[in-house]
Amino acid sequence: MRNKKIELLNEVATYYAEKLAEHGETPRGVDWNGEESQTIRFEQLCKIIDSAASNYSLNDLGCGYGALLDYLRDKHPTCTYLGVDVSREMIRAAEQRYAAVQQASFITSAEPDQMADYGLASGIFNVRLGRTDAEWFDYLEATLEVLDRTSRIGFAFNCLTSYSDEDKKRDYLYYADPCRLFDLCKRRYSRQVALLHDYGLYEFTIMVRKTP
Repeated sequence: MRNKKIELLNEVATYYAEKLAEHGETPRGVDWNGEESQTIRFEQLCKIIDSAASNYSLNDLGCGYGALLDYLRDKHPTCTYLGVDVSREMIRAAEQRYAAVQQASFITSAEPDQMADYGLASGIFNVRLGRTDAEWFDYLEATLEVLDRTSRIGFAFNCLTSYSDEDKKRDYLYYADPCRLFDLCKRRYSRQVALLHDYGLYEFTIMVRKTP
């Protein structure tokens, strides 16, 4: 199982390294359509963060070149940020981009090496390449365990939705069942779970707030 996961992550790392080489440090460089949809996505994920919070810590799993940090710094310039990505090329780009930001650090890894108040994962469950639905769901489940284990207050993630129009679906992408994942999170992680599926993109966001 461990070898399979390493293989899978290597495939994903290669895919995104190629995207970065082709499109640079842009939304397309992390396989998103554009800046507007990327901002909408960040808005949904960051609803997990307490609006009154200022000094909090956050792990960004699958951080790419660190675009979420730009969004966070506009609103919460004092937050402590750790970016985590399996692609060395992405981490190298992020480190160069944010070299002057003292509260930001980056590591090449499949999971954070420290606890944080919040954990976010944007887009990491979308590109399954040649993996089966069953293989990819196993990876998704294992990654949710990582998010849960490394966040104190809560975590949020997004997925492409199985409610997408059939003619717009692509074989190499994974379309998750939002009801299945809501149920999984509700049963396994917390009583306080929210499903956001109303923001105009072919995807959904789930937020898990830890109960005291």
